[in-house]
Amino acid sequence: MACPFFRRSDSLTRQPSVCAEASNNTWLLEDEEQPDDALTLTHLQMAIQLLTAPSNADLNTAVTALIAKYSQSWPKISKLRIDLGTLKSVPNYDYLADIQDILLEMDESSASEILVLLGEELITSCCTGIIERAFRCLGTDLQEFLGSLDGVYDVLKLQEEDVTDTGFVCAGDGELIFTSERPVIAWLLLGSLKALTRMLYNVQVNIKIEPVEGDSRRYRYLFSLVKEYSGGVTSATVQQRSALEPAKVTAAMPTQRNNSSKAADLAMNSHTFCRGFSKLYKPHMAEHGCRAITYFDFKRPKGLTLKFRDIARRTYTPFLIALKCPPNVSEFSAKGLEIKGQMVHCPESNSLLFMGSPFLDGLDGLTCNGLFISDIPLHDATREVILVGEQARAQDGLRRRMDKLKSSIEEANAAVAKERKKNVSLLHLIFPAEIAERLWLGASIDAKTYPDVTILFSDIVGFTSICSRATPFMVISMLESLYKDFDEFCDLFDVYKVETIGDAYCVASGLHRASIYDAHKVAWMALKMIVACGKHITHDDQEIQMRIGLHTGTVLAGVVGRKMPRYCLFGHNVTIANKFESGSEACKINVSPTTKDWLVKYPGFEFELQPRDPSCLPKEFPDTSGDKTCYFLEGYRHPTLSPQASLVEHISEALKSISEQ
Repeated sequence: MACPFFRRSDSLTRQPSVCAEASNNTWLLEDEEQPDDALTLTHLQMAIQLLTAPSNADLNTAVTALIAKYSQSWPKISKLRIDLGTLKSVPNYDYLADIQDILLEMDESSASEILVLLGEELITSCCTGIIERAFRCLGTDLQEFLGSLDGVYDVLKLQEEDVTDTGFVCAGDGELIFTSERPVIAWLLLGSLKALTRMLYNVQVNIKIEPVEGDSRRYRYLFSLVKEYSGGVTSATVQQRSALEPAKVTAAMPTQRNNSSKAADLAMNSHTFCRGFSKLYKPHMAEHGCRAITYFDFKRPKGLTLKFRDIARRTYTPFLIALKCPPNVSEFSAKGLEIKGQMVHCPESNSLLFMGSPFLDGLDGLTCNGLFISDIPLHDATREVILVGEQARAQDGLRRRMDKLKSSIEEANAAVAKERKKNVSLLHLIFPAEIAERLWLGASIDAKTYPDVTILFSDIVGFTSICSRATPFMVISMLESLYKDFDEFCDLFDVYKVETIGDAYCVASGLHRASIYDAHKVAWMALKMIVACGKHITHDDQEIQMRIGLHTGTVLAGVVGRKMPRYCLFGHNVTIANKFESGSEACKINVSPTTKDWLVKYPGFEFELQPRDPSCLPKEFPDTSGDKTCYFLEGYRHPTLSPQASLVEHISEALKSISEQ
């Protein structure tokens, strides 16, 4: 029998054999995606949800169709329509409750009839495409459909860990019991079931609804065929008659037999065991006989001789058989379907019984092979394997998406951390470490007073004349080469570079990592700056000459500006330090009395200081200092080294002795 919702073979990929070689195996792997039209457990869940808990959007579609058809009979049903904007803006809106209230206000006697019609429109307008295929996979006739509805809904509730009492129970031929807390759902379901029987099986039925005695939440649906049906009598109709009207069957019922222990008295039709195979092959057996090899391909065990005795010896060996297309049949929906199971020897009747289950890859593999969920016995775990497998597939897909999302987030976090590190590093180049960290965290920076800060100012002698004879590119190249060395000195002596303005270069020590050797570090840097100038020349091959001034005193420091903020030094001592630089000479380091006091304050450091004329002292210098003159810093010599050692060696030894303290 062909599948009632058979799709063309060129549009449907049949599931490959489990015996195929690894190189040809096309089974879905963990990271492969399913086709868009593949039937999954999600579609089955959506289909059943259309019966038990329709969405607001589906209800609105059905209401629109209902109003278009029945507005003349019930003019007030136009009140059921709601604006789509309301449905989108209020996600938890209970549209169905409003429908129930409006119908009761209109006419309580007509409310149930309108709800039944609304249920029919719900199926007519929303049960299309993959949702219709999901319903069709539940069975070949109405009775099978009702039975599968019972079992499948239980599995879906188990997967969702649903603890509600909503559910279906197939209580017998043509009888379904539905449990729900909401009567409006029960009446909607009545119309939905009517529409489904017409759509799926071309059968017109009467459905009677009645409450189950003793439980107001349970409703019984009794199905009966309509005697006068305008449609043609199809095979599905005949099946429904036998399933729903057993009392009208005229075939003689078998007489009751006495209990017997003889195998010969066992009266059981083979159809009981082979319902699925009978449905597929019975029309062809009269013409082509009953030989197994005509209808089945024995794939496992390999090398098996198809003789009764040989097969009977392999009762503990798994068998895999594939269904073959009967001779002279062009289209056979179950061709290639594989059944996995075992042979059971029945010595009482000297026969072999093959007990197996279809080897399927999900719901889509079931339906494309011409099978239905109802074809799998209730006791067979294959039902649960298929349904639970679909859920596992969905969970695996979700896990893969979550893994990809996790990887993306980790990559993004790594990129953000990398950029953050760059930003923090950039801030550390512009601000002291403590200030840079507070700026990154968005904290406010308050101005602060720092005592005993040693400041260095420097400029290039004749810089204006040099600029007048050189291009801007030459000047920038010269300053870049010179200040590159100075920046390295800042890192070496751990002093803070305040700013560079033109040829002026300013550093300070004692702002955030104050020590008793701040003046020493600035003095050593000044000496190295003078030496470094001799290694750089101007564009006209003249050595660069620099004058430097040092001063120690209290300053105020803080961050100024929102856009391109700067860490600036303020106070009278900053001005005085600049004056000492202005009062210096080419290739000389002019040291203030306060800085000189710090340089000679601690033993073990021998700075060569040359006193200057008292008139060289800036007028702005305070009179509180006992020393009334300034000094030229000529050099430095470490006591432990020979005088013949270079200045770099003396300074390196001094830094080493400081770090060891």
